[in-house]
Amino acid sequence: MSTSLRPPAVRPMTEHVLCCLKNHRSRFVGPPCPPLFVGVQGPQGSGKTFLTSHLQKQLSTSPHLLSVAVLSIDDLYLTHDGLASLARDHPQNRLLQGRGQPGTHDIELGNTLLEKIKKINGKPDELELPIFDKSLFGGEGDRLPHGKVIRPPIDVFILEGWCVGFHPTSVSLIKERWDKPVQGLEDRFDLKSFVRMEDVLTINNQLKAYVKWWDTLDAFIQIKGPSSCPYKIIYKWRLEQEHYMKARNGGKGMTDEQVKAFVDRYIPGYVFFGDGVNNGLLDTEGKPPRWIGSGLVVTIGQDRELIETSKF
Repeated sequence: MSTSLRPPAVRPMTEHVLCCLKNHRSRFVGPPCPPLFVGVQGPQGSGKTFLTSHLQKQLSTSPHLLSVAVLSIDDLYLTHDGLASLARDHPQNRLLQGRGQPGTHDIELGNTLLEKIKKINGKPDELELPIFDKSLFGGEGDRLPHGKVIRPPIDVFILEGWCVGFHPTSVSLIKERWDKPVQGLEDRFDLKSFVRMEDVLTINNQLKAYVKWWDTLDAFIQIKGPSSCPYKIIYKWRLEQEHYMKARNGGKGMTDEQVKAFVDRYIPGYVFFGDGVNNGLLDTEGKPPRWIGSGLVVTIGQDRELIETSKF
């Protein structure tokens, strides 16, 4: 693989996974060793899926030659009928009008899949991972009848998504953050006019079911922008992503205003739950994430260039 075509962030990500894999394998005596479960989290437009695909390629090729399976949390969305039903059940909650937020995923499907992947190396059976096609139903999306098949042995399993690792928090902390302006977005995003506090509390309650997913993760990689503009940069990245796509498909896609509206729906998640990647349930139950000590932060700049990495 040509290193000139590989994003610089992939090297520290690869080194981190290899180190965690070595430690993971050392804890098991004899086969079968379960796959190392790695969570990858990053905001919209940051390139997390792009970086994850390069990480998979790097680990799968010489000299490592590992078997790596990747699942996007997006592929665990409810079916179209399920999403429509959820929206009808919460007509006033704009966060649940369409896919994306915690609560719009199929929790039981995720629980079943993650449990089977944990045990996949002890069985000869193949396993089918779901695929959610976002182009169906006029962009509302639906799960495809057939997914992608993975077969044992699996060395590394990666679960990636914008809210991977987000944890529910206390009502008191939500109320405290509710009364503060969103850092860097004072002139762009008015939280209180966008959502109601009860909408945020509903997402907080939905997140409780996701903790079982996060508890399967052995290691973690978080991709984030500079601390000086943690939210504002998401709009820039996602807009650039849309412009890039439209330049290559004849102009099909969202307008700039639609991109802003798209990102707006995700800002409350970062504000209220994003620090769960580091804190876990610390505020509510005294339970830090199990990946603490095996976490890597990849900080990228305005143009997605690698700025620095750090461990947590």
